[in-house]
Amino acid sequence: MIQLNDVRRDFRRPRTSLLKPAPVVHALRGITLDIATGERFGIVGESGCGKSTLLRIIAGLDRPTSGSVQVEGREISRLRESRLGFLRDQMQLVLQDPMSSLDPRMRVRDIVAEPLVAQGKPHPPERIAELLESVGLSADAAGRYPHQFSGGQRQRISIARALAPDPRILVADEPVSALDVSVRAQVLNLILEIVERLDLTLVFVSHDLSVVRHVCERVAVMRAGEVVEVGATDQVYEEPAHAYTRSLVAAIPHLADALAGRTAADLAAGAKMTTDRQELDRE
Repeated sequence: MIQLNDVRRDFRRPRTSLLKPAPVVHALRGITLDIATGERFGIVGESGCGKSTLLRIIAGLDRPTSGSVQVEGREISRLRESRLGFLRDQMQLVLQDPMSSLDPRMRVRDIVAEPLVAQGKPHPPERIAELLESVGLSADAAGRYPHQFSGGQRQRISIARALAPDPRILVADEPVSALDVSVRAQVLNLILEIVERLDLTLVFVSHDLSVVRHVCERVAVMRAGEVVEVGATDQVYEEPAHAYTRSLVAAIPHLADALAGRTAADLAAGAKMTTDRQELDRE
């Protein structure tokens, strides 16, 4: 369904001198991935590793500097925006912060109907009510505004909006990282239930390997713009092959660590020291 071949993305920083060329940031360094139809695929890595840049390219919101991106056998990386209508039908996004992705001046019914309006499709009240109920909200939520809901409820509204045009692919960019811990599991389980019920392909981006393990069947681990490991999620979690993946797994807090007062930051720092030591030993 989704194929990426040697995808690279470079950005130029502002020039700091008239005598020197503008420095180049290599955000993506030759990404090659295959995501099958109906698969729940995770992309995991620390902040700044290129996850969101890769997601934007998959969604047709940005173009790679080089390489190819195909969705359903169609090359999208060189298409103009006016020719990406088929992609907007098939693929929808759920973003990290529901408050910033929902227009505070719009009622929920208009927010959920946005993709349908953009595509010139009918959006009767019955359809809006059906979408809201499918994500666990009552139909009377349609007349309210985003600020009248909790963070978890706002993310449910975002999911309802994403489902409005009946997409085949759902792309979720850190969909629970901005939510309270108490509601994260509820939203994750909702996403899983919807993906399975509608037989969707899911691309799930997160910095948290434990969240990806709960949601995804297969995962790609990114570091500094590169994919360092790809495999079945349980295998990557239990038997990581790359030193960086091992550091991510080691940084996941466990009950014993919590009782001992060790935080995720402490664990990550220790894991980084181990990874750095291993890399020095290889040199």
